[in-house]
Amino acid sequence: MMNLQSSMDSEALPSAPLRIGDALMNFTARSTKGPLSLSDFRGQWLVIFSHPADFTPVCTSEFVAIAKASAQFEALNCALMALSVDSLFSHLAWTRMIRDRFDVTIDFPIVEDPTMAIGRAYGMVAPDAHDASAIRATYFVDPEGILRASTCYPASIGRSVVEMLRMVEALQRAQDGTALVPADWQPGDELLRTPSQCIEEVLAAADPTAWFYTQIPDKGAK
Repeated sequence: MMNLQSSMDSEALPSAPLRIGDALMNFTARSTKGPLSLSDFRGQWLVIFSHPADFTPVCTSEFVAIAKASAQFEALNCALMALSVDSLFSHLAWTRMIRDRFDVTIDFPIVEDPTMAIGRAYGMVAPDAHDASAIRATYFVDPEGILRASTCYPASIGRSVVEMLRMVEALQRAQDGTALVPADWQPGDELLRTPSQCIEEVLAAADPTAWFYTQIPDKGAK
C-alpha cells in the first residue's frame, strides 16, 4: 500500500478516480481522535465519507444520523471515518455544537484535509477542483484496504444511512464468492447462489433456470 501524506503537493497525486478493486493509498493526518493512518483500520471494514463543509444543514443531519447508527456499524466490525477540507479546530467546534444541540456524540474520527490531498488522491474531488463543496463521496473498504463499493451524492442531498448499513452487510455476504446479493435485498432475505460455470451441471439441472438463478438462505443474518 502506497503512502500519501495529507500535505503532499496535489500535482504529485494520481488524476484518475479510484475504481472498485483498487487498493487505497495510505495516509497520515490529524483527526478529532488524534493522528491516524488508513493502515490503522486494517483487519476491519471501513466506511470513509467526505462531506462538503462543517456547520452546514445537510452535513449536520448526516452526522447526527450516522452517529446514532454507530453501534450498528460496530456490530458489523465496520469503522467509520469522515473527511473534509475544514480544519481540525472547525471539526472540534462542530462536534461540540452537535453534542450541545442534538445530544449526540460523534465518536468516529473526522479527518482534516485542508489541501485536499486525500480527497484528490481518492478521487473524491477533481484534480483541478478549488474546493470540495460539490460532492458527498462514500467509500466502502474491506479489511485488506481494497475499495469494494462507492457512492456519490450532490451537496444538496444527504446520504441514506440505512443504505450505508445495507451496503456493508451486502458486501460482507458476497465477500467469499459463494453468494450474490439480489435487487432490493435486506439482511435476512434470501441470497442468490453463484451460477455454475460447468456445462455438465447446466445440462443436468432439471429446472433450466436453476443453474443461474437459485435462491439460498441468508446464513449471515443475526
